Amino acid sequence: MDEASVTFHVKPMEEEHAQQICSWQYDPPYNIYSWLPWEQMKALEVEFGDVQLRKDQYAVILGENDEICGFAQFFPLVGVTRIGLGMHPERCGHGQGVEFVSAIVQEAIRRNPSNEIDLEVLTWNTRAIRVYEKVGFITQDTYERQTPTGLQPFYCMVYTGAR
Repeated sequence: MDEASVTFHVKPMEEEHAQQICSWQYDPPYNIYSWLPWEQMKALEVEFGDVQLRKDQYAVILGENDEICGFAQFFPLVGVTRIGLGMHPERCGHGQGVEFVSAIVQEAIRRNPSNEIDLEVLTWNTRAIRVYEKVGFITQDTYERQTPTGLQPFYCMVYTGAR
């Protein structure tokens, strides 16, 4: 998987995809990105556990053999599409991030071509920040947000299209 060029495809997220994503476990400090167990997400109807939210905002990112490589959320704000994303933990750090994020950005553009595109990233996540910068995001703001472990500093990064 290292440094290999991969073509990613964005497809609507189905319940089976959501269930599989909930089983992913990230190593610390990235474990903050792990989800609740699927049955709990579904019972609470949170995030992609909510059928309508999953349909409206979530997608899976598939690789060449239709394996689930990650997911994206396209959160609609006024004039902005805020993307949230997650790559399968076994694929992180293998040189495929730029292609992965680029596929998500292209889908955001397809969905709302006139919207600005942004994302939020924890300031300590330098691995992700480097990828976002390579794709064409720049840091626009810094602020604190609540996380499962308390208040944490985040960057808001905006897509400029420039690489």
